[in-house]
Amino acid sequence: MKATVKPLLIALAALLCLVGFVSNGYSLEFGARAYYWFPGLTADMKVDQDGTAGTDIDLKDDLGIDNESFPSVEAFAGMGKHHFSLIYTQVNYSGSKTITKPITFKGKTFATGALVESDLKTRMLDMEYQYDILNLENILAGFSVGVIGKIKYLDGEAQLKSATPGSVHDQTEKFAVPIPMVGAGAHLGLLANILEARAKVTGMAYGGSTFYDAMADISLTPFPFMDIHGGYRIMKLKVDNVSNVYADMEFSGPYVGLTVGF
Repeated sequence: MKATVKPLLIALAALLCLVGFVSNGYSLEFGARAYYWFPGLTADMKVDQDGTAGTDIDLKDDLGIDNESFPSVEAFAGMGKHHFSLIYTQVNYSGSKTITKPITFKGKTFATGALVESDLKTRMLDMEYQYDILNLENILAGFSVGVIGKIKYLDGEAQLKSATPGSVHDQTEKFAVPIPMVGAGAHLGLLANILEARAKVTGMAYGGSTFYDAMADISLTPFPFMDIHGGYRIMKLKVDNVSNVYADMEFSGPYVGLTVGF
C-alpha cells in the first residue's frame, strides 16, 4: 500500500505545480490520448527462492504465451516550455502448455509433461515532465527539443500453476517497483497544424538492470482539437536479481492513437 501511495503523491505534486503556473499567467493546454499497441513479445525469466535456482524460462517457447495487444490512456497538460503527462497501461499475457522440460519456479519444480497455465500481469503508471530547451516556430511548421524526467511505476505478478497429478503447484511472484528515468523528446511540424511528427526516448541503468522506452509517430489533425496517430514503440526491461527475479523482456510493435486536446 505504501509503495502505491508514493506515485500518487508525486502526481498530486505535479497537479499543484500546474495550478501554480496557471495562477502566474501561463497559458494552459490540456487534453487526453488513447493508444492501442500491438507489440511482439520476446521474454525470458527465472525466479529463485531460498537458495534454489530457478529455471531460465522462455515465456513463448516453454509456456506457450502468445503476443497480445493492449490499450493505454494518457492525460497531459502544458504551459509554454513545460509539459506534464500521466500514462496508464495494463499488460496481460497468458498461456497454457504441456511442458517439455522440468521448470523450477520460485522453489517449486513443475515436472516434464505437466500441463502448466501461466499468467503475466503488469500495470504501468508513467509520470512524465518535459522541459523544452529549444523551440523554433519558424522551421517548417515548428520544431522543438526537450529533456524528460520520468518515473515509471510497475506493479504486477507472474503466476505458474498446474493440477497435473504428481506436479500440483500454484506459484505466484509479485513485484512493485518505481523506476526513475531520463531522456529526450522532439517535435516537428510538417504541414501547418495538420501533419506533425514526434519522438521520445527515456531510460535508466543501475546495478546490472536496464530499462528503456522509445516511441515515434506521425499525427494527422483532420478536425480542430483532434489528432489521429500512427507510430512504433519499443520497450525493454532487464532485471538482474531484484528480489530473486531475473528477467529480460522486450515489447516492440506499431500503435495507433487518438488525441483530444485544447
